[in-house]
Formats: sequence, C-alpha cells, structure tokens
Amino acid sequence: MTGSDEDPRVAELRAAVSRLRRELAALPADFPDRGIAEDELAALAAMAAGGRPEIPRLRSSLLLIAGAIGSVSALARGLSEVRCAVDLFGEPPRDRAPGRRHDPNDRL
Repeated sequence: MTGSDEDPRVAELRAAVSRLRRELAALPADFPDRGIAEDELAALAAMAAGGRPEIPRLRSSLLLIAGAIGSVSALARGLSEVRCAVDLFGEPPRDRAPGRRHDPNDRL
C-alpha cells in the first residue's frame, strides 16, 4: 500500500509498536518475561505490516505484552500508546446466543 492508501489505524499501530520496541530495547533492566514482550511486539509489527490485522489476535497480543511488561514503569507510556492504537480497531463482534434477537442498545 502507498502512504495515502494506508489505513490510518494501521499506521498508528505500526508507529506505537515501533516506539515501544525501541523503548524495550533501550531498557537495561532484564525481567523474566521480556522475551514474551519482544515476541508479541514482533507479532504486532508483522500484523501491522500486513495491513489487515485480526482484532482478536491484536487484543491477545496486547494482553500478553501487558502481562509480560508488568509494572515496568519506564514502559508504561509506550504500552498505553500501543493499547490506544489497538483500541482504534474497535471491539470484536461478540457471539450471540442462538435465537437471540439483536438489541440495538447492545454494543457490538
């Protein structure tokens, strides 16, 4: 995709992930789940590079990253930016019980 054809949500996700990856790489401290955070950030970067990320997979990766980073305060802002970028994609549709009618007041 060219820059003008790119989904702005994907561009924001790519930028936020890139920033957090740089912040994590610059962090001198080691912590037990650092590898998990690095792997999931790489997965998010790959999804953003593909241009059409799967929302459930985005959210799963975000949860794994948040759990892996834990309380590393130096990464809190970057993690928040990634969360905001993932939130731009909206909520995945929720499964409805069979036979249940759609309620327009329900959030999808």
